[in-house]
Amino acid sequence: MSPPVHVEVVQKLQSRASKDYIKEMVHSLLINFVSISPGSSLTEKDLEDNLDLTEHVQMISFCDIDHETEVSVTQAEFVYHIYKLDSFGAETDTMTDSSTGEEFAAADMWALPSQEFHGLWETLIYDTKLKEDTVRFVETAFDFADKGVDPNVVGWNRVVLLHGPPGTGKTSLCRALAQKLSVRLSDRFPRARLVEINAHGLFSKWFAESGKLVARLFERLEEIVADKRLLACVLVDEVESLAHARRAALSGLEPSDSIRAVNALLTQLDRLRRRPNALVLTTSNVTGAIDVAFVDRADIKRRVGPPSARATYEILRGCCSELMTRGVVAPREPVFELRLLEDSRFAESESSRPSLRLWEVALEAAAALMSGRALRRLPFLARALHARQPGAPDLLHFVMALRAALHQYLADAAELEDDSCPVSN
Repeated sequence: MSPPVHVEVVQKLQSRASKDYIKEMVHSLLINFVSISPGSSLTEKDLEDNLDLTEHVQMISFCDIDHETEVSVTQAEFVYHIYKLDSFGAETDTMTDSSTGEEFAAADMWALPSQEFHGLWETLIYDTKLKEDTVRFVETAFDFADKGVDPNVVGWNRVVLLHGPPGTGKTSLCRALAQKLSVRLSDRFPRARLVEINAHGLFSKWFAESGKLVARLFERLEEIVADKRLLACVLVDEVESLAHARRAALSGLEPSDSIRAVNALLTQLDRLRRRPNALVLTTSNVTGAIDVAFVDRADIKRRVGPPSARATYEILRGCCSELMTRGVVAPREPVFELRLLEDSRFAESESSRPSLRLWEVALEAAAALMSGRALRRLPFLARALHARQPGAPDLLHFVMALRAALHQYLADAAELEDDSCPVSN
């Protein structure tokens, strides 16, 4: 039996319509379709002919987790998720170091689903089933808990560890995952929070008072998870700070109470994961430095590396489409999917030329192991520095500007590396 198609509907903030009413309107629209493309969306512009929908609906998205190819509407089972986006942004939870009187940020908290993270999931492109696997892992963990599976017999901790070099989207994936879960699990958890702890920034404060500040922070988290109808996603960024602190303390480079702070944090995480509505998400930039005691606690450990040529092409293809949608690049032209170029054996024509040149740029960028963060900056640099003529460049000229921006970026990076190397006399 084919899995259901999850339809995510963003309801406008000013709308007072019930979810059932919106579900009926959206369903009436979809049954007129021939097929559904997973990963695609319908925006307000696509819905402008339907006045009832445009009054209440901001966007309709078809989740890409359970299906890879188009789904026939006559054979599809739709599961609807109707939700509003929180527009208040992050709330910073501050603490005061009693020894210095200095106030510092302990964590940032978002009510989910958040306007800030809307669309983030769709922009993350990986060669593996990383996104799909993480969602299925968490859904299974909560399903086991709901069914009363004994954790002493079958072990799981609801702890995710993503590791790899900087700029590969680890933190973004954790945020996007929390957002996705707040939508997918809304029947079980009508409310959701993301609590982001920066371990690297906090440890310098925590050493002074050992585990006291750790305990205070987790007292706040305990208040949050006390609401069993609330999904709490706790993100610990740069978790390798745990390993650094432990090694530094053992070698005498840091005060001995710093290791107590680390142990207190691990203990609190152990307590937190026993809560049936809590999920711990962690990232690390330095794989070899992750604390062994923490690694053992993680159920799923995945490396997030630089994008391959295929993923690079899709990232740049999405960037070009966005700029054409906004009129920065004009006129609007098709940027072919890579499989279409492959099916044609990369045959060149007037219509395929910009896509083929973009594939060449992707191959160069992937060979240079560019991070996803750097890739997404290239279109801006291309327009700012290499396509400076008045008016919007066409797609082919913009892709050539992208190539120039790539070469300049790599040259600048090489010079920076040369300057960082000591010169011997």
